[in-house]
Amino acid sequence: MNQKRSADIAVIIPHYNDRDRLHRCLTALVADPEIGKADIVVVDNNSDQDLTPLRELFPSVRFFIETLPGAAAARNRGVRETSAPMLFFTDADCVPQAGWVAAGRAALDTSDIVGGAVELFDETPPPRNGAQSFEAVFAFNQKYYVEKKGFSVSANLLTWRHVFQDVGDFRPGVSEDVDWCHRARKRKFYLIYDSSVLVTHPTRANMNELRKKWRRVVCESFELQAGLPFPRVRWAVRAGLVLASPMLDLRKLILSNRLRTPKERAAGIIALFYLRALRAGWMVRQVFGWPV
Repeated sequence: MNQKRSADIAVIIPHYNDRDRLHRCLTALVADPEIGKADIVVVDNNSDQDLTPLRELFPSVRFFIETLPGAAAARNRGVRETSAPMLFFTDADCVPQAGWVAAGRAALDTSDIVGGAVELFDETPPPRNGAQSFEAVFAFNQKYYVEKKGFSVSANLLTWRHVFQDVGDFRPGVSEDVDWCHRARKRKFYLIYDSSVLVTHPTRANMNELRKKWRRVVCESFELQAGLPFPRVRWAVRAGLVLASPMLDLRKLILSNRLRTPKERAAGIIALFYLRALRAGWMVRQVFGWPV
């Protein structure tokens, strides 16, 4: 069942305790008319949830268990378990849109690495709460990430196997997509953004989910500073910039056409100031070596 398959594309999906969203992701994938040419691999990160029902619903999908924690280890396992020349990375909570496979194949014909678009949707009825309003404006700005920051989030990251092998595995314990793309660009591989390669992603439903996300991002981003000169000084300066950043981003939130009502904008403003202050506080603790 789990022998490597002859295919031109390997779709690699890490999963951890998110069975319902994984079901939605796989349903969208198998509906794609081009998916017959792809090898879909789900790498479960040792979840508590039983995936037997999904194995039965999607017999063409191959499932593996990776006991090493973290999405980086799961993605690396997916690469090892496949042989296709093109690697399409997405996440279990993403929904690949119609034409994702064909658009991704076409985009990779012109580049070494592709960062596709990630659009947001709500899983609850309106109005949006503060977490959802914040995410609707600020989350997954892939075009900016690719063209200004030099990386693509792994929710919609495509590359060639020979590029991945040259760059090396995703590194656990850091922001693995940022780190991997930066290593790739240092090796002169070319990264482009393509809006036609589209997946959608749900907004975080509440502030607890956002706090969890940003705590992880802060911890992983701090680890990326290790190889830079004066890392703690740089991190302290960055903490100050994060604390001041709401004043720069306030206009963006107020004028965004993604928010529908004054109540959503007000909730988003509260979330903006709260989250940036929280992040800055965590970063200061890291500067002094205190636990986050």
